[in-house]
Amino acid sequence: MTIFMCLLLIGLIVGYIAVASNPAPYFAALGLVVVAGMGCGVLLWFGGSFLSLVLFLIYLGGMMVVFAYSSALAAEPHPEGLGSWAVGSQAVAYGLLTLVLVGNFVWGWFGESWTNLDDMSELSVVRGDTEGVALMYSAGGGLLLLSGWVLLLTLLVVLELVRGVSRGTVRAV
Repeated sequence: MTIFMCLLLIGLIVGYIAVASNPAPYFAALGLVVVAGMGCGVLLWFGGSFLSLVLFLIYLGGMMVVFAYSSALAAEPHPEGLGSWAVGSQAVAYGLLTLVLVGNFVWGWFGESWTNLDDMSELSVVRGDTEGVALMYSAGGGLLLLSGWVLLLTLLVVLELVRGVSRGTVRAV
C-alpha cells in the first residue's frame, strides 16, 4: 500500500507541475482536476473518506465555474499544449527543481508516517473522520458561511475587474 500512496503523491506533484508550467487555461484546469483527485486520494488513504468526498465534489463544482470563465476569457484559437517546447521545458525545469528539493528533505522520513488514521485507533468506536465532520458543522459553521460569502464576493470582484470597457472576448455584439 505504500506503493499506492507513493503513486498518489507522484500524481499530485505531476499535476502541480502541469498547473505551474502551462499558460493555457484549458490544460491548467485539467492539471487542477488531477491535483484535486490525487489530493482527495491522499486524504482518503489517511482516513478522511467523507472529507475527501466533500472536498472533491465542492472543488470540482468550483473548477467547472472557473474553467467556464477562463475559457470564455481566453481568446487563443490554438493554445500551447502540454507537448509544446516552451511548456515542456518549463515542466522539466520544475520537475528537476522538485527532485532537488525532495532529495534534500527525504532523509528524515520513515515508514511509520505512512499508516492511516484507522490503523492507529485500536479501541475507537467511530471512524476517524466523523469527529471532524461534526466539528466542522458545529463549531465551524460560522466560518463555513463566511468562506462561502468571501468566495462569492471574490467571484463578483474578479468579474468586474475582467469586464473592462467591453473590449474583452465576452461582450455584447
